[in-house]
Amino acid sequence: MFSKLLIANRGEIAVRVIRACRELGIPSVAVYSELDRDAMHVRLADEAFALGGQTAAESYLNTEAILDVISRCGADAVHPGYGFYSENAEFARAITERGVTFVGPPPEAIEVMGDKISARLAAERSGVAGVPGTTEVINSTGEVAAFGDEHGYPIAIKAAYGGGGRGMKVVGSPDEIEAALASAQREAEAFFGRGECYMERYLTWPRHIEMQIMADHHGNAVWLGERDCSAQRRHQKLVEESPAPLLDDAVRKAMGDAAVAVARGCNYTNAGTVEFLYQDGEFFYLEMNTRLQVEHPVTEMVTGIDLVREQIRVAAGEPLSFTQSEVTSVGHAIEARINAEDPAGGRFLPSPGSLTSLVVPDGFGVRWDGGYEAGDTVSQYYDNLIGKLVVWGSDRQTAIGRMQRALGELSVGGVATTAAAHARIMASEDFQAGVHSTKWVEERLDLSGVSGKTDTEPPAESDGDGMPRVRRDVVVEVDGKRFAVSAWVPESAPPNSAGTGNSANTSARPRRVSGGASAGAGTGQVTVPMQGTIVKVLVEVGQEVTAGEGVVVLEAMKMENSINADRSGTVAEIKVEPGDTVGAGDVVVVIS
Repeated sequence: MFSKLLIANRGEIAVRVIRACRELGIPSVAVYSELDRDAMHVRLADEAFALGGQTAAESYLNTEAILDVISRCGADAVHPGYGFYSENAEFARAITERGVTFVGPPPEAIEVMGDKISARLAAERSGVAGVPGTTEVINSTGEVAAFGDEHGYPIAIKAAYGGGGRGMKVVGSPDEIEAALASAQREAEAFFGRGECYMERYLTWPRHIEMQIMADHHGNAVWLGERDCSAQRRHQKLVEESPAPLLDDAVRKAMGDAAVAVARGCNYTNAGTVEFLYQDGEFFYLEMNTRLQVEHPVTEMVTGIDLVREQIRVAAGEPLSFTQSEVTSVGHAIEARINAEDPAGGRFLPSPGSLTSLVVPDGFGVRWDGGYEAGDTVSQYYDNLIGKLVVWGSDRQTAIGRMQRALGELSVGGVATTAAAHARIMASEDFQAGVHSTKWVEERLDLSGVSGKTDTEPPAESDGDGMPRVRRDVVVEVDGKRFAVSAWVPESAPPNSAGTGNSANTSARPRRVSGGASAGAGTGQVTVPMQGTIVKVLVEVGQEVTAGEGVVVLEAMKMENSINADRSGTVAEIKVEPGDTVGAGDVVVVIS
């Protein structure tokens, strides 16, 4: 087994890996950005090292900084989690070339399956058919138009080196091609470091079903059941469950066998997920995620197999601890992703901010995988997943009822969350009947009256016993390594006078916008609803616009949001340019 394992990630997945390491007796090493100096994963790890920077590109995607920490701390294994570098072959190769074990598949398998185009070809060679699409990178809008002429619309433009719905845009007509392609390429570049995209036919009412696989270095490869991930928004999952409802056992086995065939076809080892689209009794290969999935807990709940523990064991050269015949599924599990988003009106707008309170549910069959505690901050620069609420029940209806109860107990203060949307999903007749699809949330689910806001906030804490000096927790860095100590300072001193590191300047560059509260609808003072970064200005001064037309594109929590004109008129003033950071309520465009 390993002597020390570094987790090249943050948030709840870093916490999950740290806990698995602790159970295995492996010392864990966390890395962190300037904004994550006091994050939960940093507090839990045995050691923690600063990467510097605020954005992902400056920190968690800074290869040299991570490699430097590996050398300094003496880690002999690296777990990438998911996102960031988890599906980056160059990073995996840089790790292994230093004699350090990458807890994941070999770089060659990541290259084949991480490139969604070569992955389609590999699946076809394994006898697994995919959705009709291209096997070349899109070089022009004309190529998309030609594909639409041949196969019809809608078309899905997808990141060639990504997954999880990031960098995916749906084109409904020829006049949407240019904007959709540009947006997909920007998101792919921002989230995966590469902007190449490809395209495929967009099915009309599919279900998203994926197979969990695990393979070792001894020739063993198995599938551990499926997960239905059809409840989505923006092509990103909201709810996952196992087993998939209304799925024939023969189809389930065929899908599992296909997933193993795809894995064997690229000499895959460690944990991975092969994703399929299922419609009208047929399934089509979608992609393979060469990493641990966000939704892995539902598989763990029904199989009783600790996937992270198994990942680490396999990476250490040990054989799988189970065979295909020993994998069984008992009961039903559901996971709800609790994101810092406001689902009001179905918009699911990012809601960064500090968690003033956090009360998580408990009880039989309830699990919480979280990356934050009360007092922590959900930054605009990273993914907005606060935690995952997972329940198990003896059957699907029991699990749905348990999730409804658990959602009722969950309380998050300070930011809006998706919890109310999850409650609406659980109560829906469509979901309970299992007839929903990947388009169901956005096209049919009634989210009117739903709000992600917390109604009440806890009262402010008192100063205590009034002693003249109080304890302040202090975070110091010595040669980049984090240490947590305590200091006793005058009670009147501001919280940060002892160097607590609880505040940080979150502006990537000076702001050029006016502040203040959001202007009322129809005033011509176009404001942004959340903190973020302007990535594109869509209008010019003097241009005529109509109400509802996009004027700027705002990126928050790795998602692009179109900010639209609130009235028709002439653009009189543009207060931002690409790269500016803005806060909720800032005026970005004035329309006269």
